[in-house]
Amino acid sequence: MEFKISKELIQELEQLIQNKNDQQLEVLLNDMHHADIAEILDELDFNEATYIFKVLDSEKTAEILLELEDDLRENILSRLSPKEIAEELDELETNDAADIIAELSKDLKAEVISELQDVEHAKDIVDLLRYDEDTAGGIMHKELVKVNENWNVLTCVKEMRIQAENISRVHSIYVVDDEDRLKGRLSLKDLLTTSSRTPVSDVYIRKLNSVKVDTEDVEVARIMQKYDLEAIPVVDEMGRLVGRITIDDIVDVIKDEADEDYQLAAGISQDVEADDSIFEHTKARLPWLVLALLGGFISVKVLGLFEGAMFEHGNLFFFTPLIAAMAGNVGVQSSAIIVQGLANNTLSGSLFNRLVKEVSLSLLNGLILATILFLGSHFLLNVELIIGVIVTIALMSVIIIASLIGTFVPLLLDKFGIDPALATGPFITTSNDICGILIYFSIAKMILGF
Repeated sequence: MEFKISKELIQELEQLIQNKNDQQLEVLLNDMHHADIAEILDELDFNEATYIFKVLDSEKTAEILLELEDDLRENILSRLSPKEIAEELDELETNDAADIIAELSKDLKAEVISELQDVEHAKDIVDLLRYDEDTAGGIMHKELVKVNENWNVLTCVKEMRIQAENISRVHSIYVVDDEDRLKGRLSLKDLLTTSSRTPVSDVYIRKLNSVKVDTEDVEVARIMQKYDLEAIPVVDEMGRLVGRITIDDIVDVIKDEADEDYQLAAGISQDVEADDSIFEHTKARLPWLVLALLGGFISVKVLGLFEGAMFEHGNLFFFTPLIAAMAGNVGVQSSAIIVQGLANNTLSGSLFNRLVKEVSLSLLNGLILATILFLGSHFLLNVELIIGVIVTIALMSVIIIASLIGTFVPLLLDKFGIDPALATGPFITTSNDICGILIYFSIAKMILGF
């Protein structure tokens, strides 16, 4: 059952902290999952959270540190000495430790690294800091189990026992040559059912997916998702095994990418959290709001061009919001499908075929919606027949154009290396609003002759 924070629990913790009852605090929190404790610390003020953090054992707090909100983690780290931070990092796997060190100042990084007790652990962390955080090298673990292709099964088992001591979970056993170049993987089943004197070269599986250190993390996520992998090995430019990426790291990548796309679609140009400052939120939101405002000015200008028509045929004006809204909605629907296909790498066929499919779909949707609009405007709103015809034709035209724009724009953005998620936000909505209004009144002008 999922853990829920109660008001009574928070009050009890605050009382224990106030009375400095460290022993009771440990008893109360030690059996809790580290993610639940992190959630509790986020509910307390900085001083109380730091106090609890220092009371608990490093083996526990190291995992808690990873789950904390960025502001709280930064505040707690600022109150720890380099030696205390190093004690936390000694308990973590290399990629997690490297992520935390990356958040520290340059001088503090050097001090913390010098305080690490495990020299090999420190070397691995420093090695990971060389890679960009959005690449395979930036998210990989250095901890893994590997065996040499020249060993026999008995030697493999002995070496694996030694290596596995520092690994929380063994997903795969990788096979390398004398130069540490990745050759394949070893099945645990084959290892258990094969004679102890059998050479590894006779039983290991040579077909193996791997990624290079400079592969983008989203591409790693796509590969692991496609082949349903729990872990994937990482190799350098020479093909040497340097690390592995596990599914929990990829879940974080997918979540971050989804959050980023969602914010772009909502017209938020920077990564912000709900608790960020007003200034940060303004920087993230204002650019697209300004774009929407400029789009609104253009819409007003377009309407001004047809002022005479609205004066002579007032009923035309009342359908303007409907046409603009339908244009925006259709455009967002079309672009959302394309963006999703690009993200999942599931788009197939040529651009021409894609556009033909969208036009066909738009014709069908437009015909149904236009029929409903024509009947509704004539029988429910008592609109003149000619106005109903104009609105109906305009709606059909707008739906087709909006769907084409919604399809073409994200594909064009993707071709130029721009995140296509932008096409599902205010950009596509505003542009389709303007096009919709222009198309509507242009058709009205052609039919009415004003």
